[in-house]
Amino acid sequence: MHVPLLADLVILMVVSIGVLYVSRGVKLPPIVGFLISGILLGPHGLGLVSAVEEVEQLAELGVVLLLFTIGLEFSLADLARMKRQALLGGSVQVAIVAVAAWGALMVLGLPSNQALFLGMTASLSSTAVVLRLLQQSAEIDAPHGRMSLAMLVFQDVSIVPMMLLIPVLAGSGSGLAPALGLFVLQAIGIVVLVIVLARYVVPGLLHRVVHTRNRDLFLLTVVSVCLTVAWAAELAGLSLALGAFLAGLLISESEYSHQALADILPFRDLFAIFFFISVGMLLDIELAAGQPLLLLGLVAAVLTLKTVAAGVASAVTGASFRTSLLTGIAMSQVGEFSFVMAGAGLAAGLVSDLSYQWFVVAAVATIGVTPFLMRAAPALAGALVRLPFFERREMREATREEPSAGVRENHLVIVGYGVNGRNVTRAAALAGVPHLAIDMNPSLVAAERSKGVPLHYGDATRQPLLEHLGVQRAHAVVIALSDAASTRQITYLVRAMNPGCHIVARTRYVREVEALRELGADTVIPEELETSVEIVSRVLASYMIPRREIEAFISEIRAGDYQMWRSPAAPRSSLFDLRQTLTDVEITTLAVDRGSTIAGQRLRDSDLRRLYGVSVVAIRREDELIPNPGGDEIVHEGDLLVVLGLGEEIVAASALLKSSPEGSQHDV
Repeated sequence: MHVPLLADLVILMVVSIGVLYVSRGVKLPPIVGFLISGILLGPHGLGLVSAVEEVEQLAELGVVLLLFTIGLEFSLADLARMKRQALLGGSVQVAIVAVAAWGALMVLGLPSNQALFLGMTASLSSTAVVLRLLQQSAEIDAPHGRMSLAMLVFQDVSIVPMMLLIPVLAGSGSGLAPALGLFVLQAIGIVVLVIVLARYVVPGLLHRVVHTRNRDLFLLTVVSVCLTVAWAAELAGLSLALGAFLAGLLISESEYSHQALADILPFRDLFAIFFFISVGMLLDIELAAGQPLLLLGLVAAVLTLKTVAAGVASAVTGASFRTSLLTGIAMSQVGEFSFVMAGAGLAAGLVSDLSYQWFVVAAVATIGVTPFLMRAAPALAGALVRLPFFERREMREATREEPSAGVRENHLVIVGYGVNGRNVTRAAALAGVPHLAIDMNPSLVAAERSKGVPLHYGDATRQPLLEHLGVQRAHAVVIALSDAASTRQITYLVRAMNPGCHIVARTRYVREVEALRELGADTVIPEELETSVEIVSRVLASYMIPRREIEAFISEIRAGDYQMWRSPAAPRSSLFDLRQTLTDVEITTLAVDRGSTIAGQRLRDSDLRRLYGVSVVAIRREDELIPNPGGDEIVHEGDLLVVLGLGEEIVAASALLKSSPEGSQHDV
């Protein structure tokens, strides 16, 4: 039986493997490689794939799984904290792009309704591209990562009223108010349903499934929750992608979210590849090559407008200039749902065939340059914030936070007030260490300062702000950020300002350790390997290896920047040889029988240690536990002795605890 889709998938994957291999050799981002594959395979390229619609359906599933995994990494509480960024920042961003494009296109001669439609369509950014790139660079938890996610969530919601406006703009619709009212009611209903399911239904369901110990059942349940909620959201008028994000939030409230994420990741990555390839298939090479200057002008105009719009929207919510710029660059492309909008506008007569083709070409081009722009964004932001205008602005913000800072010396500076930064701040307060912290969340800063916490608002990648905090005279600086690029920049600045300062930097990934050490960090704490350190410590302790030896081993690992674990050729520590000598050591419990020879004796007189080499580490006497008993402790009949020794020594010593023949005869 011939299956056309299967043949197309084989061709698609084989070509993609080759293109991606070459792209890696010339250091092109993977997304660009997938776009090139789509261009080659699509109808405007070599035409090797005929089942284009089927591939697009697989691509939509990839977007669904991508948003589902993003939701798994968040929670309802995280989403609630982002409401200001989503509602205020998202609405300002969409409004600026739509209105600016509307005005510009009307000047160029387009009718008002068509210009407004194209402006709304261009205001949407690519959820799949932005979140994929943020995940790959470990910046999804960075300030600009969260700001981007908040705006993307708002855009996914705003698609529905935009789609409802299409018949009105085309002059063929009526009753917009009832349609919008129904949409609002449906949206509120699905959100309430998600909250109820997250709190009361899904955790219990997963608990029952997990206790069956059937991994296939668990995976099937997780995928079913994802697709069911996504489908329900679509029925309620929302997008599939937003429904999948809400489904991820459902499972994130349970303790099984990490396992669900691990199970879904392979499927997400595979179907996300189909999405990027399907986008590449839309590009008309002949049209783009026929008028390259027009294409460059369109792409430059879209990128500039959307960068400025998202940057202004971020600044309105209180973000720093650096965060605003990084967010603007991340949101500068045209999104996948814009293609859906453009197709609906084409069917309604709002867009001509030629305008639609140019819109698609420009949109694909903006997606193609996004990986390069986001890669260069940190360096660009660092260069721009050194301009005098932004230096003065940052200093005004810092001065407004603390008018009479005074002179600080020998203090501790904590950069970032997340979980790690908050714990370090509390520890410093308990220890009486003079300290201050800095964060870029204005609402968090205001709340904590009202409690007396020395927390200040500002972007620590700015040298004038660090000077205001007295970093040049600080004893130590702790950098506890989720943004890898910012952590590197701050480490460099602090070391340049204070060569004698002790810098402790936190990073999520071990690949950042060497770079931070080279930039001047004295201690780098990678979360990946610190978790392993704790696991290994517990395991070695279970082998009865002395605590002193374990601590020496862990110190050796940290002193060598974890090289022992990062390099398979690293020499083994002598600790492992020590473990081999302790494999026969046992801890067991022996009962003191009635009439045993040691009943009524002191431990030091029992000969357990002197003759048999067995140590008593604890005694259980009825409901009382006597840990580490002394030599004068009297052994009673019925005691349970917790003993430590080699297996054969314990066997020999156990004879002393058994009832003696004399004792048995006496009892009789």
